[in-house]
Amino acid sequence: MSFEASFKALSDPVRRQILQLLKADRLSAGAIAAHFNMTKATISYHLNVLKKADLVFEEREKNFIYYSLNTSILEEIMTWLIDLKGDNDEK
Repeated sequence: MSFEASFKALSDPVRRQILQLLKADRLSAGAIAAHFNMTKATISYHLNVLKKADLVFEEREKNFIYYSLNTSILEEIMTWLIDLKGDNDEK
């Protein structure tokens, strides 16, 4: 995993909204696109950025592609951020 790719992916508000949608359950690209006022090609671009950053999984079923949240990457990022913050009691 590349923190650079993850943080780049997380820097966009649309991609953060997509991750919020996926928090509850996996969704098809069409179901994700229905929540936004943008083209399906734009949503596809955002999903590809999230995939390259390993923040989402892609799963094909028949004629549909479903996306789900990769919580292990998010846990790695959170662990790194908590470690970076350090213990405030040491001041």
